[in-house]
Amino acid sequence: MKFIVSSSALLKQLQQINGVINTNTVLPILEDFLFDIEKNKLTVVATDLETVMKIHMDIEAKDSGKVCIPAKILMDSLKNLPDQPLTFNIDKNYGVEITSDNGKYKVMGENPDNFPKEPVADDTNSFSMTSSALLTAINKTLFAVSSDDLRPAMTGVFFELDKKGLTTVATDAHRLVKYKRKDVSCPKADTFIVPKKPLNLLRNALPDNEDALQVSYNSNHLFVSHGTTQMVCRLIDARFPDYKVVIPVDNPYKMTVSRSDFQGALRRVSIFSNKSTNQVALHINGSELQLTAQDIDFSFEGNERMKCRYDGEEMQIAFNAKFLVEMLGSTSSEEVKVELSTPTKAGIIKPMEEDENEELLMLVMPLMLNQ
Repeated sequence: MKFIVSSSALLKQLQQINGVINTNTVLPILEDFLFDIEKNKLTVVATDLETVMKIHMDIEAKDSGKVCIPAKILMDSLKNLPDQPLTFNIDKNYGVEITSDNGKYKVMGENPDNFPKEPVADDTNSFSMTSSALLTAINKTLFAVSSDDLRPAMTGVFFELDKKGLTTVATDAHRLVKYKRKDVSCPKADTFIVPKKPLNLLRNALPDNEDALQVSYNSNHLFVSHGTTQMVCRLIDARFPDYKVVIPVDNPYKMTVSRSDFQGALRRVSIFSNKSTNQVALHINGSELQLTAQDIDFSFEGNERMKCRYDGEEMQIAFNAKFLVEMLGSTSSEEVKVELSTPTKAGIIKPMEEDENEELLMLVMPLMLNQ
């Protein structure tokens, strides 16, 4: 079996799916790409048993066939080859010989029959959305996903669908992000939880444009296809906590601040905070916000003052500065509104300006103030 392909085109496509492959896997064949050649079409598949990604590309080939090629050595060699046509020759024992303009490289492939079969997309519900809409939903929620394996439901992003829109929610019990798109219409009300890794892979593979994506799901898997790239991942089989009960309905005190100034001040002051809690105390009074951090063990202390617009009683409340910085980074609004009630109840952050089809709400739990 023989085929010819452009080295740079192949590298570009493989880079989209290479992230699926785990290096320390139990099954050695999972460290391979499956190459499937059918006339002048090449399909390359990568999997870690939970997530499958594949790409399709045009090549020159007379015959059809399959072979598994070790991913690391193939990627390393493609990265170091200048752009040129490569000829792949595969013998009956799955030996792969790659010929370039002035070189020949050999690698031992594996039997493609041992490569895991991908899940079948049966009994699915489908809807379409733009690539940038899904990308934004992932970017605005993924950072708040929990890494605690003892609470599997929180280790992914919760998708809530209905005919009026798509809502994505992520929480790690200390903070919660809820992002809604009103320009996506789903066939029926439904929910599922998508793990972190496939969402990260999609984030790297999808373009930030108005391309249409086809999204399908059944009770066990999510299927996303964009152009020549497809991804299938297993959904998390767990019950997502009822996030609506944690969102305070009425936080009477409202503070408006410049997002970039607030983020900058938090970054500077938090350097002097306790490294295990990243605690920064906010003292809000009238039109002034004071940020204070200290690490008693090392006698570090930092404080800054900045302007704000505040409607409410004088208040002191403490938060994990790292969480606030990440949350402020997930919106591009010039100003944000912070809604508070008491020093022990969750604060809510909302962007002041947002697209008419978007709605973002971020919640963060306060820390006990160091007295």
